[in-house]
Amino acid sequence: MVHNRQFDLTLILENIHDPYNIGAILRSCDAAGIQEVYVLYTEEGLLQNEEIEIGRRTAMGTQKWMDVHLFTDLPACIQAVRSKYQYLYSTHLDAEATTLYELDLRQSVALLFGNEHNGLSRDLLAHSDGNFCIPQFGMSKSLNVSVACAVSVFEAMRQRITAGRYDGNHLKDQTKRASLLADYLRRHESEYDGKVIRKKD
Repeated sequence: MVHNRQFDLTLILENIHDPYNIGAILRSCDAAGIQEVYVLYTEEGLLQNEEIEIGRRTAMGTQKWMDVHLFTDLPACIQAVRSKYQYLYSTHLDAEATTLYELDLRQSVALLFGNEHNGLSRDLLAHSDGNFCIPQFGMSKSLNVSVACAVSVFEAMRQRITAGRYDGNHLKDQTKRASLLADYLRRHESEYDGKVIRKKD
């Protein structure tokens, strides 16, 4: 599992109201080898006691093995993401939006998803390097945010499998992988369950 972690692929989840959606998203991300996810809460009243509680039934224990970074300050969140990832692509439909299947998701990238009601805020969209949409041909033109995340990360996984990123032979990021393995052993031996996430800023 550690060997196939993708250190250059992540998500930013902005103002997701339902913690069970976050749990379901983490489960999909873990399956695709994503190690960390950023949660950004800027809407007043969404964050209680400077922390969130992940829905364990939907996360199915994956929250223990992933790193979830909780922010309430948008610039601080963007700075943290930009320090590690090259491109930020947002799920937003406009005249210049491309489809998910036209994106090159083999590169260092963060995918941005907005909340269940209003999508991404204008403030976060201003930091995006481009917008994408998931093609749909039914009467409804929207997906649940956890489903949209799953479709997107599995497309990234498909592209990366084709590029040999999960072949078990690549040597990139060996120092990170050794550190992550040591951390996983520590998590396994401790009572840490990753259920409660406290904010970073």
